[in-house]
This record gives sequence, structure tokens and C-alpha cells, in this order.
Amino acid sequence: MNFSFNCNRVILVGAVSLLGLSACNLTQVPESKMGAVKDLAPGRWTATKEGRSGVDRAWVKRFNDSRLEKLVAEAVTRNPDMRVAAENVQQAQQAAYLAGASSRVMASAGLDTNRRKIIFVGFPFGGSQTNNSFGLNLNVNWEPDLWGRVSAGVSASVADMQAVEMERKAAETSLAGNVCKAWFTLCEANEQLGLASEAHLLRLKTVDAVRDRFELALQQEGGGASELRLAETDVAMSLALKAQRQGEVEAAQRRVEVLAGRYPAARLKGRLKLPPIPGSPPAGLPSGLLLRRPDIIAAERRYAGTGMRIKEAKRAIFPVFRLTGSTGTSTDSLSNILRSSFGVWSLGSNLSQNILTGGQVKGEISLRSSRDRQNLAQLQSTVMKAFGEVESALAADKWLARRITEMGKAQKLADDAATSSEADYALGNVTLLTVLTAQNRKIDIASQVALLRRLQLENRVNLHLALGGEFTTQKNEK
Repeated sequence: MNFSFNCNRVILVGAVSLLGLSACNLTQVPESKMGAVKDLAPGRWTATKEGRSGVDRAWVKRFNDSRLEKLVAEAVTRNPDMRVAAENVQQAQQAAYLAGASSRVMASAGLDTNRRKIIFVGFPFGGSQTNNSFGLNLNVNWEPDLWGRVSAGVSASVADMQAVEMERKAAETSLAGNVCKAWFTLCEANEQLGLASEAHLLRLKTVDAVRDRFELALQQEGGGASELRLAETDVAMSLALKAQRQGEVEAAQRRVEVLAGRYPAARLKGRLKLPPIPGSPPAGLPSGLLLRRPDIIAAERRYAGTGMRIKEAKRAIFPVFRLTGSTGTSTDSLSNILRSSFGVWSLGSNLSQNILTGGQVKGEISLRSSRDRQNLAQLQSTVMKAFGEVESALAADKWLARRITEMGKAQKLADDAATSSEADYALGNVTLLTVLTAQNRKIDIASQVALLRRLQLENRVNLHLALGGEFTTQKNEK
């Protein structure tokens, strides 16, 4: 068989294909429009005097907890929400590719077969005749993007794709932050359970002391039955508190397991105590926030995309030019269908211009202009919220540190008071109510200190997220 085609037809198809590829390569990523909000950035943060450049990109490691790092890596890999975000990115990439389909060369191939029989009636032409026809064709269509309408739409789709990617990144960072917070909640729950267990043992010790005095009938020294019942009441309450803390531990375990993509079986064992507070991270400059916060970049990309959508709508009024070409063979014998000597070809063009559109073009421009203004307002809102989150986290970090310092002093005094009251009660110098009050204050302050330390750790996570800090895990480094 002869598989050769006419050289002119090959050159025709090749030239159209090259023109189509050249048009695709002209598409550019929309330029940044962050300048629209750069004037919103102050010179420095008001909640702190620190303005050191750079942001911690390994903030998960700063908590010095290898188990936490592994949990974050596991969550990023297994959490279903991250798979949803990844598919959103894939869909946005395909949408950006499909947006330029109309400006690319379209080619189709076909095989036609036909068998026809004609019957002749009457003398002298009676009888029949059978005809066969076979055709092989290659059709090429191309709409050159002369005015940049299609490329503007592609640029807008590329900006949307970049926004979706930034949203995925923001979701990943937010997930890392939520895992850290849930882990710290579990650690605090374990610490609170430990404190509840210590309180229960302390109450039992107090009941034993009161019972000894009651059995010795030392009523004149505070060994009455009412005091024994009061001490036993506190024992029962300590057991109720211990059960509450155990329930909180299981709830925290399930929360971490769900975030990590595991079944919530409450089997994850956290640390028995909260980790120490790491050093303060560098805050950087407010203007740098515009270039590293994923949600801000995503909002900017949405705004840049609507600008290109307006351009696309305005170019729709220009005429549309199309080129069509086809080549193939036509024969009455199937064995000749691939022979170039039976070839046919054609080349055509079409030019169309919209005259009356019923206000569709003007209405589309107005609609997209409104969305452009909306996206600008959304970008400005996102920027201001980001600045507010940083300022709030910086201020909270400062005040939480002071509260923990003062509560640490109070805790030491409460411990001393509880110890002294127990000694004084043994000597008969104070009543049982004084002992119980001192013990309650000791237990309550220890619980509040644990709560404050957890809040400080959570706020530190919020600060890293607000500053746009990325994170690395053990898995990411491999």
C-alpha cells in the first residue's frame, strides 16, 4: 500500500498547526495587582516593637515534639479535606487548559463507506446498477485569536487556578495549625487528669486525718462528725472531677485522630504534660505579609482574574475569523483508499461580525466589572483581617506571658499555703475549712496555669499562621 500524501496538503496542515501552537504560547500569567492594597500596610506592627525580617518557615519544629511533627505530616497526607483541595487544584488546572481550546487547532479524521443500488424500470432500460464509494478524510479547524479575547480568558483561568492552589496551601497550613491545637488540647487534658488524680489523693489524705481525729473524739480540736462529712464530700467531688477529665481526654484523642485521617477510636496517647513555650518568632514587616499569606495571594489572584474577564468581554465585539482545511481520498475501491492519486483537499475561511446582540456584550461587561470591584473589596477585606489577626496574636502573646508569670507566683504561694494549713491543722491551730480552702485554691490555680499554657501555645500557632509562616515536617524533608 502507498501511505504517502500530497506534499502541499502536508505543508498546509503543518502551517495551520504551527500557527495554533504559536497562539497558545502567547498566553501570559496575569501580572500582580497587589499594588491596589499596598498602601494599607503600616510601617511596623503596633502591638510589638519587633520588626525583624523573615518569618519562621519551620514553626512546627519549634515546639520540639517529634510526635506532633509526624501527626501533622500524617494529617496532610491522609485527611480527606486535603484530598478534596488537591482535586480542586486538578480541576482548576484542567479548566485553565480547556479555556484556550477554541484557539487551538482542532483536527478530526473520518472514514466514509457507501454502497448504493439503482433499479431501472421499463423497456429498454430495465435492470439495476450498484455503486460503491469509500472516503478517508482529515479535517482541520482553527480560530486565530486575533484580538486576544481567548488569551484573556485563558489568563483569567490561570489566575483562578493560582488562587485555588493558594487556597489549597492555606487549607494545608490551617490543617497543620488545627492538628497542633488539638494535640495541645490532648496534652492539657492529660495534665488536667493528672492534677485531678493528685487532688483526689490529697482529699483522701485529708479525710484520713479528719477521721483519725474523729475516732479519737477530739471534738474540741475540730474533729467533729460534720467536718468528716465535709471532707468526704470533697472526696466524692474529686472523683466526679476525675471522671470529667477522663472524658475530656477521650474527646481530645478523637479530635486529633479525625484530623489525622484515622478512625476516632480514642487510642492515641498524648504527652502527659504540655510542652514548654518556644521563643517568640520573628514578626517581619507588615508589607511582607502581602507576599506570603496564601489567603491574601488567593484574593489577589481572584482580583487579577476578573480584570482579564473584563478584557475578554470587551473583545467579544470584534469579528471572529476561522480557517478550515481538509484532505483525504475518495475512491470506489477500498483498496485505493490510501493512495494519494485519489486524493482531494480543500481550504476555506470564514469571517463573522456581531451587529445586534440584544445588549449581551454590554451587560456582560457591566456584570464582570461589578465582580471586579467586588473582588477588589474582598482583597482589601482579606488584607485588613490579616493585619488584625497578626496584631491580636502579638498582643495576646505578650499578655498571656505576663498572666502566666503572675499565675506562677500565685501557684507557688498556694502550694506553700496548702502545705502550711495541713501542718497547722495537725497542731490544731486552724479549722478544716481553712485546710480545704487552701487545697482548693492550690488545685484551681494549678488547673488555670495548665489552661493558660495551652492558650499560649494555641496563640503561638495562631501567630505563625497569621504571619503566613510555612511549615515543614519530617516527611516533607525526606
